[in-house]
Amino acid sequence: MMDLLISWQRWIYGGVRASLLEFSQSGDFWLLASMIGTGVLFGAIHALTPGHGKTILASYVAGARSSFARAFSVSTLLAATHVLTAVLIAFFSSQLVERSFVGGGRAPALELISRVTLIGIGAWLFVRAIRSRPGRKRAEGFWVALTAGLVPCPLTLFVVVAALSQGEPGAGLMFAASMLVGIAFTLCAVAGLAVAGQRLFLDVALRNGATLSVVSRALDATAGILIILFAGIQLLE
Repeated sequence: MMDLLISWQRWIYGGVRASLLEFSQSGDFWLLASMIGTGVLFGAIHALTPGHGKTILASYVAGARSSFARAFSVSTLLAATHVLTAVLIAFFSSQLVERSFVGGGRAPALELISRVTLIGIGAWLFVRAIRSRPGRKRAEGFWVALTAGLVPCPLTLFVVVAALSQGEPGAGLMFAASMLVGIAFTLCAVAGLAVAGQRLFLDVALRNGATLSVVSRALDATAGILIILFAGIQLLE
C-alpha cells in the first residue's frame, strides 16, 4: 500500500512540474486553476505516508479528551504550520533548501527542535496526570500543533522551489495552499478517528466502574507517554 501511495505521489509531482513549466511558457490561467484540485489530492495522499505528525496528533487529541471541533482545529493548525514552514524555507532559506534536497526534503535543525520540544510537552502531560493537576488544554493543543508542524513538508518545499525556478512564485503559493487543504483533510480524518476511539474507550471504562477522574488521568498519562515515545523514535531516526 505504501509503495502505491509513493508511486502516486511521484506521478502527481511529475505532472505538477510539467504543468508549472507549461504555465510559465503560456501564462494560461485555466491551467493554473486546474492545478488546485491536483494540489488537494496531492496533499491528501502525501499526508497518508509516514510523518506529518499523525501519531503525535492522534496521541494528543485522544489523551486530551478533545471534542471533534477542537481536534479538527488542532489538525488544521498542524497542517498550516507544516506547509507554511516549507514555503518560508523555499522563499527565504536557499542554503537550507539545498541541504534539504540532499536529505529528501528534510530540515534537520527544525526537526531537532520539534522533537525535543514534543518530548518536553509529553513529559509535562505525564507529570500533570500523575499529580492530578488540571491543564490549559487549549494552549496545549496550540503548542502541540505548532511544534509538530514545525517540521516542513518536503513535497511542498519541492513544488514551491520548482515554481520559483520557473519564475512563478504565485503558482507555487497557490499550489501550496491547495496542498494544505488536502493535508488538513487527512489529518482531520485521523484526529476524528482518534476522538471516536477515545470516546468508545471512555464509555466502556465508565460502564465497568471506572471514575471519570481516573480515566481522564490515565488518558492524559498515556498521551504523554506516546508523545515521548513517538518523538523519541523520530529523534533517533
